[in-house]
Amino acid sequence: MPRCRADPSIERVEINGFKFPLGSYPVEDMTPAPGYTVDFEPADTDADDEQWEAWPDRYVFDIVISADRVEPMVRSLLGLFPGRVYPILDVLGQDAFREIDPYVANELTGLDLVLDALRRFRAFFFEDGLVGFGVMTEEPFLYLFVDEHKIVTVRVEPTMKDRVERILQAFDLEPSETPAGADSACHEHRGVLAVEDNRPDLLTGEEIVEQLRDEWALVLNIDPEANVDDDGKDLGVTAWRALVRVAAEGDERCRYIEVILAAACLREAEDLALDAADSLRPREVDEWEEAVVVAHDRLDQQAVAEFAQTIGIPPPESPLTSGIIWRGWLE
Repeated sequence: MPRCRADPSIERVEINGFKFPLGSYPVEDMTPAPGYTVDFEPADTDADDEQWEAWPDRYVFDIVISADRVEPMVRSLLGLFPGRVYPILDVLGQDAFREIDPYVANELTGLDLVLDALRRFRAFFFEDGLVGFGVMTEEPFLYLFVDEHKIVTVRVEPTMKDRVERILQAFDLEPSETPAGADSACHEHRGVLAVEDNRPDLLTGEEIVEQLRDEWALVLNIDPEANVDDDGKDLGVTAWRALVRVAAEGDERCRYIEVILAAACLREAEDLALDAADSLRPREVDEWEEAVVVAHDRLDQQAVAEFAQTIGIPPPESPLTSGIIWRGWLE
């Protein structure tokens, strides 16, 4: 069964008995402080995203706890949730104009599937400094998110506040005005997963994200008709690197096609990537049984020029116009 593990050569940072995640750790002197804050947030007047209803009155807990206790505490908090939830996944990705790739599920997923993934990929979820994850429900309103520092945020309706506090007390956590984890000082992030040539069952972070997108029905939570950076600046037409997973009918093996293209938005980039995959379809295959875009990262001008040099093609002229620049099989 596919799984992952942390690189055993990585040493954990520990200060005064407080253990930091392998992938997120301070690089200056600090004093960690476990504990939590709790604040009241009034109901939203409208929803920020058409996908969700406006959030009701709720209490928000921000929780700092030693890395070796994050997983058992999260599992205890997940016991508050009903059997079906909306998973959430944030990944510090490769996009040149966006720091975090935010994935959400539009459909309810069985909590058992979430718990199974947390077990199989525990090093990815609870140690890796490039990923955050969570779940939420609307009835009752519950929200749990573990960020890339492994600091836990919980939002609950007022009637469930006491239940959360009892769980935190069970982990010897007390309210604090200044809990301090890795994000309270200058710190670094890193991926921590081990990769071994003789262990194909050990997945990389990219492979885990691809699998979770399938298992949890995740979609990239950005406007598919826009092309903006983290500051909201309109970028116009940019270069993209897309990866398309394809399979022919009766073939149990999946293959991947790499596509470099120029597009004005995510939707156009996905359409062009699928067109490129179709152009590489063997003559004996009438149509792909599966063709799924599993990655779509924007590239800056330098990255496009370096890629063009690598494959021996002239770099595309600026300004870019929408279209396929290059496509080929990923071996």
